[in-house]
Amino acid sequence: VSNAGVGMAGPLECQSLAAMQSLMDTNFFGLVRLVKEVLPDMKRRRGGHIVVISSIMGLQGIVFNDIYSASKFAVEGFCESLVVQALRFNVAISLVEPGPVMTEFETKLYEEAERADYSRTDPETAEIFTKLYLRNSKDVFTSLGQTPEDIAEAARPPFRHQTNVAYTPMAALKHADPSGALMTDAFYKLVFKYDTVLRFGLR
Repeated sequence: VSNAGVGMAGPLECQSLAAMQSLMDTNFFGLVRLVKEVLPDMKRRRGGHIVVISSIMGLQGIVFNDIYSASKFAVEGFCESLVVQALRFNVAISLVEPGPVMTEFETKLYEEAERADYSRTDPETAEIFTKLYLRNSKDVFTSLGQTPEDIAEAARPPFRHQTNVAYTPMAALKHADPSGALMTDAFYKLVFKYDTVLRFGLR
């Protein structure tokens, strides 16, 4: 089970390249190192199961989660590329794709975000993040958050296992329109035009 991960949320201009590289080293290359270690023996035994904790953000980027989403997209692409070869050796790969999970990981991430310095971005972006994104994030966690026990319920998950059905429409929007316009327009309107409706719906 590959479960190591770190988070990052906030305006891109406020994130250092060193922090971004550190995140990728844990979230993506940590998984690569683990698979390189265990896969050869599983192939020799012709049996095994690698369970990877990904994220719904590996299927759909979320505003102000640019680098975290990028790391999970990398995880998804890596596993999707590997799964067919692994099946040849009777090795299963499962991507578990939760939405918000109520753990200290998220609590710490948002506490740090509320204290961070946003002087390296413009005032409008800083206000959107602190007043709109952080406030809505609390509502999202309150209404849609799952426990670690909820995530662990699948005994033998398939290749892709989304644990929170509330995020199914988001993934469907992306696949319904290959141009990306439908999904982008829908999320732009939810965040910037109908945010009151979004918050009411979450509550």
